[in-house]
Amino acid sequence: MRVALMVTCLGDAMFPDAGKAVVTLLRRLGVDVEFPAAQTCCGQPMVNTGYLDEAVPVVRTFVRAFEGYDAIVTPSGSCAGSARHQHSIVARRSGDQGLATAVAEISPRVRELSEFLVDDLGVEDVGASFPHSVTYHPTCHSLRMLGVGDRPERLLRAVRGLRLVDLPRADECCGFGGTFALKNADTSVAMGADKARHVRETGAEVLVAGDSSCLMHVGGLLTRQRAGVRVMHLAEVLASTEGATATGGHR
Repeated sequence: MRVALMVTCLGDAMFPDAGKAVVTLLRRLGVDVEFPAAQTCCGQPMVNTGYLDEAVPVVRTFVRAFEGYDAIVTPSGSCAGSARHQHSIVARRSGDQGLATAVAEISPRVRELSEFLVDDLGVEDVGASFPHSVTYHPTCHSLRMLGVGDRPERLLRAVRGLRLVDLPRADECCGFGGTFALKNADTSVAMGADKARHVRETGAEVLVAGDSSCLMHVGGLLTRQRAGVRVMHLAEVLASTEGATATGGHR
C-alpha cells in the first residue's frame, strides 16, 4: 500500500509536530508513508469564502501531488472533508472533465487519521502510552462532514495509562471555523470561551482534538485563562510511547 501524508497548511507552517507524529505512528504500525513535496493547500479557505474559480489550480495541484497513492492520510478532519467533498464541486464548476474524473478517483482515498487507523488498518490499540487525564473535542468537520463517530475515542481508550474524561456539550462548535473567526471575531471568541469552560469543568490535564486549528483557538483561550490545560493533537498522543510525558502539543 502506497500511503502519502497530507500535512495541511496550518500543520506545515505552525504545528509540524502533528505531521511528524503521524509519520512516527504509521511507521511504527508498519506503514511506509511518503511526503509528496509538491503538495500545497487543499483549497478550503478559497472555497469557504466563495472563490471557487480561484480554487481550480489548487485542486489541480492536489491531484498531481497525490495521484498514484492508495491512501492519503491527514491529521485534519477539516482538510479531509474539503478534499472529499469540496474538490468535486470545484472540478465540476471548472468544466474540465479530466479534472472531475481525476478528483472522483483520488478524493475517496483521502482519509482522516482515525478513519485510516480503525477502518483501513483495522487497528484500535496502536501501542501508545500516555499516563494523563484527557478530554476529547470532536471537531465539526470530522463529526458532521466525515462522520468519524467514536473512532478517535476508541483509539484513545486503548492508550495505556490514559484516562478519558467526557467533555460536556462536546458536539458544539469551538467557534474557530476558519475565516469565520476573522469575520465574526466576537462570536468566535464567545463560542470558544464556552468550549474552554467545558474543558476546565472536566479537570483533564490535556485537551485532544483531530484538528490543529481548533486546538489553536481553544488552546489560546485556555492559555489566557491560565487554565493549566495543555492541548495536543490526537496524532501526538497516539505516537507517544512508554515513558513519554506531555511535552508535545502547544499551549
